[in-house]
Amino acid sequence: MELKDYLLAQLDREAALTRKAIDRVPEGQNDFKPHERSMELGYLAALVAHMLGWIATMIDQDELNIDESQSNFRPPVASHKSELLAAMETKVAEARRALSSTTDDHLLTPWAFKINGHAVQQGPRHLMISDGVFSHLAHHRGQLTVYLRLNQAAVPALYGPSADERF
Repeated sequence: MELKDYLLAQLDREAALTRKAIDRVPEGQNDFKPHERSMELGYLAALVAHMLGWIATMIDQDELNIDESQSNFRPPVASHKSELLAAMETKVAEARRALSSTTDDHLLTPWAFKINGHAVQQGPRHLMISDGVFSHLAHHRGQLTVYLRLNQAAVPALYGPSADERF
């Protein structure tokens, strides 16, 4: 199996799980945060909805170097769940396009995430996609399920049954 085919299959699995979580986000709760140091629900949901789009960046660019003061790197907070779902579908399509048009040779080349020119993470693109997108997404999607529970929203079954949903 080619790396890009493996990553495309993973994209499909992660998109389906992400869609289930985003679909449960309660509207009107964007400012909710379980702790003063936590992200607001609106930002967390937007982050989860946009993360699969990072795959296109990792394929189309050799690095991402952000300045900590850049506010345009943050995804926009949506007013409605339909906006979150639409953004997610756009990002999934971008990721699919990038993965479909790349080669395994390109996926073996280096990619770096930098802040203010300092490398925070770097490695072969396929590993950066696996760790920096899929694993990172699972982490934030898990956070989102906690926020769902704290807002009395049903938690979807993702990797196994939840208290609210069986397979």
